[in-house]
Amino acid sequence: MRPSNELRQLLKKIDRRGYPAYKDIKGQYSFPSYVLSIDHVQGDPFAAPSDLSVRVPGIRACLPGEIYGREYTRIAAQDHLTRLFGKAAGERSFKVRGSGHSGLISVSRCGQEVLARTACRIDPDRGDVVMRFRMGFPANGRTINAGALEKMLFDFLPECVESSLIYANIDAQALMRQVRLAEDQQYIREALPKLGLCAFVADGSILPRESGVSQKPMEGAVPFASPEELAVTLRLPNKGNIRGMGVRRGVTLIVGGGYHGKSTLLKAMEMGVYNHVAGDGREYVITDGSAVKIRAEDGRGVACADISMFINNLPNGKNTTRFSTRDASGSTSQAANVVEAIESGASALLIDEDTSATNFMVRDQLMQRVISRDMEPITPFIDRVRQIFDDFGVSTVIVAGSSGAFFNVADTVIQMDRYVPRDITAAAKREAAAFGIQVSAVKPAQLPRYNRYPLASDGFGRGERIKLKPMGRDGVAVNGEPVELRYVEQLADAEQSATLGMCIVYAQRRLFDGKRDMRQVVDELEKLMENGSLEKLMDGMRTEPAARPRRQEIFACFNRYRNLKLR
Repeated sequence: MRPSNELRQLLKKIDRRGYPAYKDIKGQYSFPSYVLSIDHVQGDPFAAPSDLSVRVPGIRACLPGEIYGREYTRIAAQDHLTRLFGKAAGERSFKVRGSGHSGLISVSRCGQEVLARTACRIDPDRGDVVMRFRMGFPANGRTINAGALEKMLFDFLPECVESSLIYANIDAQALMRQVRLAEDQQYIREALPKLGLCAFVADGSILPRESGVSQKPMEGAVPFASPEELAVTLRLPNKGNIRGMGVRRGVTLIVGGGYHGKSTLLKAMEMGVYNHVAGDGREYVITDGSAVKIRAEDGRGVACADISMFINNLPNGKNTTRFSTRDASGSTSQAANVVEAIESGASALLIDEDTSATNFMVRDQLMQRVISRDMEPITPFIDRVRQIFDDFGVSTVIVAGSSGAFFNVADTVIQMDRYVPRDITAAAKREAAAFGIQVSAVKPAQLPRYNRYPLASDGFGRGERIKLKPMGRDGVAVNGEPVELRYVEQLADAEQSATLGMCIVYAQRRLFDGKRDMRQVVDELEKLMENGSLEKLMDGMRTEPAARPRRQEIFACFNRYRNLKLR
């Protein structure tokens, strides 16, 4: 580590030289309040900006130990500090001008969800704070403007650090509010299984979003209010008593007219697997963290999935206990999504009929009379949904607006009436009985077989260059092979896609050996992220900023990776 004065001298030495001379300043430098690390220097002012980080010692940051002693409060605090640093950096970004990215100061842009990110890490033992960010090193054309970078590193950066990472200089009450909120959210998560619930939606929650391109709450939206029959009151450690709707384990049906809020409620539950920031409107919408949104996904690849509980006796004689295709249909893709979700450890399936394959979900009685069962290879989801819960322990929440077929098999029926939920279970059961709807008797299915053992592919050796290109929330390309994730609807952030690409590379290099099955591979990746933070996944690569995905999204990524080799 070198003193900061040496960095000043180096900058003066390389001023007005060709841009590659910036690489001479790579290294660590000691500043009064922190250590600056220049980790990667861009080769050109138009290339991706340079990677830097600062480490503020715990004795200087002085964060209270209660903030970083537990993982969930530490993640909340890291998220809050990242937002503070991002605001300070944004106010100073491009204050110096030049070609390309000159003058840029940027850090991860946090959305409404609170995620563990590589941007900020608080050491759980010492309280050191590390903030990773990017800078566009200034240039005129391709000539170094060292004076401008000196201003960024010696004026702007210290101001950002002092105003956002030093406890004495920040709004301590705002930070503590976020930490206390995380404590309350964790309390609800831990209470769900004890109460026999798969989700909780608090009264007063604002579920509709501002627009299709904004996740901020909609102004003037109807606040959520639980029907009395489903109401649950919890006493949170900080907020105190809170009332809301408990979504019970089992089979829940959400019905109602169009535009009355059915899908809005389901969408809030989908994203309730994550904590949300104060003011989001969904702070107290908490869903079991392993719940998975299921939909049809025409065209996705499927590799050796046992979909036999839903599809058998295909006309082409294809084996459905190890079903593979490069171009799945709506029904086969949804069947694969269900069994893969169960493999990932999902406790609940969330399904909207609008994004489902109709022939996978139901077969009405008239169709069954015209087309006999022995001529139909699909056993519809309605015939399996009870067994999936009763035998496999996996709940289902279904949004249905056009079919009443699920009334007989549902434990709870919720009607959305102008965004207000009503418990109509008894009435729905009576009408179903009067209408004569019957549930087909089918032979119980066996739990799908999960005997998939990934093998390493060529091109991932330790010395080989790996090309990793995140494509926002739509996916990631690994060595030129795109992994489509646009229909993995619980991906909350583009930085999670970057992490999923890193998971593929790390698994290819170290875990895909034909001896570990898919669940064991994901277990290893989760353990790595828990014990070593996300940085260990990088495995020496330079990558985009990253955020931690759930176990379920890691499975989803591997299952859509067309270069996956299995034995």
